[in-house]
Amino acid sequence: MGRSSRDESVPDFGEGVDPSIIPEGGLLSGHVRGEPALMTRIGAEIFVFGAHCSHYHAPLADGLLTGETVRCPWHHACFDIRTGRALRAPAFAALTVWRVEWEGAKVFAREKLKATGKPAAPAPAGGPRAIVVVGAGAAGFAAAHALRAEGYDGALTLVGADPAAPYDRPNLSKDYLAGTAPPEWLPLCDPAYFGAQKIEMRLGRRVAALDPATKQIVLDDGERLAFDAALLATGAEPIRLPTLGADGPNVHYLRSLADSDALIGAAKGARRAAVIGASFIGLEVAAALRARGLDVHVIAPEALPMERILGPQLGRFVQSLHESHGVVFHLGDAAARIEAGAVALASGGKVDADIVAIGVGVRPAVALAEQAGLAVDGGVVVDEYLQTSAPGIYAAGDIARWPDRLSGERIRVEHWVVAQRQGQTAARNMLGRRERFDAAPFFWSQHYDAAISYIGHAPSWDRAEMDGDPASGGCVVSYYRAGRKLAVATLFRDLDSLRAEVEFERALAAL
Repeated sequence: MGRSSRDESVPDFGEGVDPSIIPEGGLLSGHVRGEPALMTRIGAEIFVFGAHCSHYHAPLADGLLTGETVRCPWHHACFDIRTGRALRAPAFAALTVWRVEWEGAKVFAREKLKATGKPAAPAPAGGPRAIVVVGAGAAGFAAAHALRAEGYDGALTLVGADPAAPYDRPNLSKDYLAGTAPPEWLPLCDPAYFGAQKIEMRLGRRVAALDPATKQIVLDDGERLAFDAALLATGAEPIRLPTLGADGPNVHYLRSLADSDALIGAAKGARRAAVIGASFIGLEVAAALRARGLDVHVIAPEALPMERILGPQLGRFVQSLHESHGVVFHLGDAAARIEAGAVALASGGKVDADIVAIGVGVRPAVALAEQAGLAVDGGVVVDEYLQTSAPGIYAAGDIARWPDRLSGERIRVEHWVVAQRQGQTAARNMLGRRERFDAAPFFWSQHYDAAISYIGHAPSWDRAEMDGDPASGGCVVSYYRAGRKLAVATLFRDLDSLRAEVEFERALAAL
């Protein structure tokens, strides 16, 4: 976003502000010599900081101020307004902050303060001197970034089966697939970052073996890497349909950047697409292909899209939203076989399709953990600090199954932000911080101009309460089991989603 114009109705904090207009615990929008900024008063102190989230430039004026932090309304990043430091993923870059000074009867924003990036406490002495991170996705990158941000200066190696440097995976089924986000949006950091931070990269490489006893990993070419601590962040793999023809050249699964690029290439020469699966990713793919002008049919066994997760009212809204954009649903049905130009339905009909996209879920990639003898039960079993059954070896992201204190159950969650935050927590615990992972799971799903935000975890629920109407202005749906609120979904109600996150955090702190 460019520099804002000098609008007299918008205060220039650099020119001085009457303190009477600065809200206590609220946010005043303005600028500092043309750079968008926010000002707030907390007790006797006044803070001035950048107006946009460093992740996707969301307006923080629409976010939530909690103590000395501000939370992003779109994707729940969190920043320290005193230092500008990004405290929680998905943001990693700091906000700009300005020194504040009183002069006469006014408050002025002076020079920018240099972001220190210093951790809250120094890294404990006697910690690991060699760390290996297996997996260069959300959790792996976040862990490597956090290790350096926390002051770890030992050897750090990031091993990834994907040949591409860490990128923004959620965008692959959203704007990037739709053709509205350029490739330069995808990298999670400048390519020079890894060299500057002395992070050794092994991309396009797989780990053949992990030995917890000798603390070594063996790469696919036989190279051995020793470690004092390791993080497994191997992610998940798409479930492959056993349907006849599901391995054909016109069939696509979406998990990696290469998968998305292949689907984009196929879409350029296609007129009709069939999407098998009405999951979040399946419907995001449907929306993206509609944006590219393809006729899209969605085939799924359920009677209503995402009813199990979101309930019937939001499910009906999602279906009607897609139908209003021209998507045709074949619900209560399945693909009997996939042909060169069509999908034969179990019900007996056919859907013409030049390309077929399959999105029917993923499985955690736990083969390496199983080979190493780690405890595996529907995922890699970890404790509240994300440590596996082997000391010094941690797991995060799609593979980690951790004890969730809110539900009282051990859960595994396949969400991008959860993976990033687990990577950050695991990094700090490898350094001896002993930080419990207690973040309420969060994800978002984009469908045309509607974004559904979901905070908490309720794979099953016995009561859902709706405030508002999804068809006219947005809503908040709260999901309960045995009288306990476990999750909240919102549509066009970002501030309510942030408030729900804070509510869950307070509930966890009270346990």
